[in-house]
Amino acid sequence: MNFPRLILASLAIASFAAPVLADLPSPQLHRIAPIGMNAPGEIELTITGADLEGVKSLLFDHPGLRADFVKDNVFKVSVASEVPSGTYDVRAQGRFGVTNPRLLSITHGLQDVTEVEPNNGPEKAQSITVNSAINGQSDGNNQDVFRLGLKQGQRIIVDCLSARLDTEMDPILVLFGPGGQQLASNSDYYGRDPQLDFVSPADGEYLIEVRDLTYRGGYPYRLVISDRPHVESVFPRAVQAGQTVELTVLGQNLGAGSQPSPWKSGEAPLDMLKLPATGSTTILPTGSYRFVEHATQHSVLPTAATCTLVGEQITPLNANAQILLVTETAPGVEVEPNDTREQAQTLALPAIISARFDRERDVDWYTFETDDKGGPYGFDVYCERIAGRADPYLAVTDEKGNTAGTLDDFGHRLSSFDGHLRDPSGTINLSPKTKYRVMVKDAYGRGGARYQYVLSIRKPRPDFFVGSIQSSNNMSGTTIWQGGAEHLDIVVHAKDGFTESIVITAEGLPPGLHAGPLTITNNQRGTLVLWADENAAPWTGPVKLVATAKFGDTTLRRDVRPYCRVLNQVGSRETRDHVFAIRERAPFSLAIEPDRLTVEAGQKGEVKLRLVRHWGDFKNSVNFQPLNFPGQFQLGNGTIAADQSEITLSINVQGGTRPGDYTLVVLGQGQVPFNKDASKPEKPNTLVSLPSRPLIVTVTEPPKK
Repeated sequence: MNFPRLILASLAIASFAAPVLADLPSPQLHRIAPIGMNAPGEIELTITGADLEGVKSLLFDHPGLRADFVKDNVFKVSVASEVPSGTYDVRAQGRFGVTNPRLLSITHGLQDVTEVEPNNGPEKAQSITVNSAINGQSDGNNQDVFRLGLKQGQRIIVDCLSARLDTEMDPILVLFGPGGQQLASNSDYYGRDPQLDFVSPADGEYLIEVRDLTYRGGYPYRLVISDRPHVESVFPRAVQAGQTVELTVLGQNLGAGSQPSPWKSGEAPLDMLKLPATGSTTILPTGSYRFVEHATQHSVLPTAATCTLVGEQITPLNANAQILLVTETAPGVEVEPNDTREQAQTLALPAIISARFDRERDVDWYTFETDDKGGPYGFDVYCERIAGRADPYLAVTDEKGNTAGTLDDFGHRLSSFDGHLRDPSGTINLSPKTKYRVMVKDAYGRGGARYQYVLSIRKPRPDFFVGSIQSSNNMSGTTIWQGGAEHLDIVVHAKDGFTESIVITAEGLPPGLHAGPLTITNNQRGTLVLWADENAAPWTGPVKLVATAKFGDTTLRRDVRPYCRVLNQVGSRETRDHVFAIRERAPFSLAIEPDRLTVEAGQKGEVKLRLVRHWGDFKNSVNFQPLNFPGQFQLGNGTIAADQSEITLSINVQGGTRPGDYTLVVLGQGQVPFNKDASKPEKPNTLVSLPSRPLIVTVTEPPKK
């Protein structure tokens, strides 16, 4: 049976004067409920979204998760015992392609409980027990109340997961004693999500209240109440690849071998336990970051927290995950006192130092001497990227107190991709054979066990990080229609002055699906085009994207890290896989011929833009514009008329353009007759935006006079 004619939703392109929207199907997964489950086990999961027609299966990023179709938008989801605790992406696939992901939390050793209404006050409070996970939903203009029996001295962690699992709830937690008195409350402990660390002062029944900050209703949450081990932080936060370090684990209920520490959570001391950790040997070769829990737990900008991090998460005591920086250089630790210029800790470069703002208004000082060449030196403060709570600021001064340079926030905000964070990163030019002092402080003078950071100082080692995100400004998946194309935004963070060309390629493509290659030369952005043959079979699955570059005699190979939108218009986060789908035929396609062109800098080149109309009733014109062209290239807007199938493009290359390869793409837009309901004869025109296949332009130097 033939599907109705299907096409991508419009793409909001940064180079346009205003976003261009279309009303064509683009599957979106807005919400899943519940948002967590215990392993092993099964739940009935409900999905809501847009353009979900024909969704009969869900995709997960772990083979131990499985979904069986029950009825429209309802699935029985089972999780095997071997699936580790953590967060996992759920996608839906159906008639119109694949959706964006939503997060599902998997736990072990807890009892799953479904919230039962009415439970809006003390007299109707729902009874629960310790080591339970309650799957609930916020009440509009009301609250949910749970009754819990505790013994004197029993220490529990009450953790409300909502924002960390892709929902819009801004939860508030309040705990009341047996006499009705408020004993504890919290919000914004992990981003927007609250957590309570509570020690029961007496035997009795306690009440826990959950509500949204502004009393909005309908948002799912997962309330975990546990007296099992919980980790607040570990120290140090940097480990050399292949080497073992002794970690100091700080947390609650850490069990045998633990002892009270000098650090506190509120008024209660944190437990302390020593455990070994070994740095992975497989991360550095590809510059990767590996996680078991998505970074939503330690940053309001998860994309920023992960897109320039080389490291991994560990789960000490099988508790909540902690981030370790994996390094090539043997790391050290901060040595107190180093609170003044005169007490600066002496470093030998390259240096990687795990440190902490121990108390309020703590300022840390370090000193080092440059080599006999001087020049640029690279600095990084990893804080937000390792779940530290500070907003660090770095300043470098000479021995006379003259400022050589300062570093603060960094990272790109490009279209849907929000990679801007609070960690300082960059290079500072320094004189040869000169002593310098480095000051690191929190911008707001805060301190404590959670205010950790790692300081890196080195001679420049040029490198790069690459991330990808779907091109739409709305949350959606990436679906390529037969004969058509789709594109991803590619974002590059260069490190230590890296300016070489980067080539993006795809591995594991199914038959009939093609990608790039994309060459990015000295730029922070590129457009990767994927296109499908007209006879490509319908398909959904993951594809690996790889970035390679030559630096001198060294070839760098880096994973392209996948990201997705969390909500329409705002917010993005990491995913484990690039997931694409192939579906029914596109209304038209654009190709640039030839697909390679050599142009001398300061000159122009000509190519043909060819249009193929795949739908018999699509006869309208197609307008085109350059799509995220590098700044050195100019192409005017144009139109392929209704009676045309090609047009000549004249591309100007500015004088002085650096020699090398560049990838150029144009975006076509046409008014296409379409009705989502194929049984209806009316087919109103709907604006469709599709990219062309890529053109590789090789720029050469002009002849020397």
